Amino acid sequence: MTRVSIPFPYSNQITLASPNTWGLKLLPLAGCLLLSVIACGGNDAPGLEDAHWTRAQRLESLLTTLAADSMEGRRTGTAGAHRAAEFLAAELERYGIEPAGDNGTYVQTVPMARITEDNASGPRERFTLEIDYESWEALPAESIITTESNIIGIIRGSDPELANQAIVLGAHYDHLGIGSPILDSEDVPDSIYNGADDNGSGTAAVLEIARELIQGRAPLRTIVFLLSTGEEFGLLGTRYYIANPVIPLHQTVADLQIEMIGRADDAAGGFGKSWLTGYERTTLGDQLAASKSHIVPDPRPDEDFFFRSDNVAFAVLGIPAHTISSFGLHPDHHQPSDEVGLIDFEHMSAVVDAAVGLVRLLANGAITDWKEGGREGLQDYW
Repeated sequence: MTRVSIPFPYSNQITLASPNTWGLKLLPLAGCLLLSVIACGGNDAPGLEDAHWTRAQRLESLLTTLAADSMEGRRTGTAGAHRAAEFLAAELERYGIEPAGDNGTYVQTVPMARITEDNASGPRERFTLEIDYESWEALPAESIITTESNIIGIIRGSDPELANQAIVLGAHYDHLGIGSPILDSEDVPDSIYNGADDNGSGTAAVLEIARELIQGRAPLRTIVFLLSTGEEFGLLGTRYYIANPVIPLHQTVADLQIEMIGRADDAAGGFGKSWLTGYERTTLGDQLAASKSHIVPDPRPDEDFFFRSDNVAFAVLGIPAHTISSFGLHPDHHQPSDEVGLIDFEHMSAVVDAAVGLVRLLANGAITDWKEGGREGLQDYW
């Protein structure tokens, strides 16, 4: 999760701290493409036989691939992030999810320009990352043009009257990349910020939920699966999606993000429990309470997690939006020590079980509405 202030209307320019302020180094492009990503590190990607695996085993396989060293920390703008995007698209295709990106693919291209330290006009410790929402021509000529990828799939609703309403289920797949070496618990230098919990866990969860939903009874409403880039730099991918939605925003009735569910949070009740940001802001909290869900209110409202994930980009536009998490403020957040070995996959599986139920509730149940006062604080983002 990240702290971010979002201007409205959405600005197309975000100023970030330069990688050099924390010693980031970029690795050269690895000599393996996605098809050989597994051979370059990490477990084999699940094949068709994964239908016989437990949910925990499938999640472990997905996350071991996403958080492998070969993904180089999935920092936006790096080869590792591109490999991760290719892997995600391949998984959605394998499940039989309909592509909803550009030109019949799973990829929604997010054009960006990176003004490097050499051509930046500000202090050397800053650089600017721009999103061009409408035209490549809007980018400064001196900028280095790059493209990043949101990965998007869709399950069409089955009800003639409700299918034009959409639920967005999302997770950001980017993380922090590679930085200066830090000694791990065994005093071995580690420079790769693998982001197993943040947010490989949420990304794997969205894939697993997509896999389950496509195999079951079709939802009444349409579900858009949005695996977004650039969250760590200011919700970039989600903001681009909002400017270029698959389903018009006035037909988008809810957004649900999944972030950091890889470890149990004692404050939320421990194993198998997760919490929902903004639980009390909409009628969704009441529905969860009535169903005796294992998704509980956010136990740390003072942390303002409602404002610290991609859900807030939808919420400022009036779309009821929440994030599921079980982040217990563990010390490995945004550290190289956020590794797969610390993930509790049985806990994660239980959280996904509850999340599947919540997605079905959103897709098949009553529309979620804001409660009186539920949008408090969002005016600061307008």
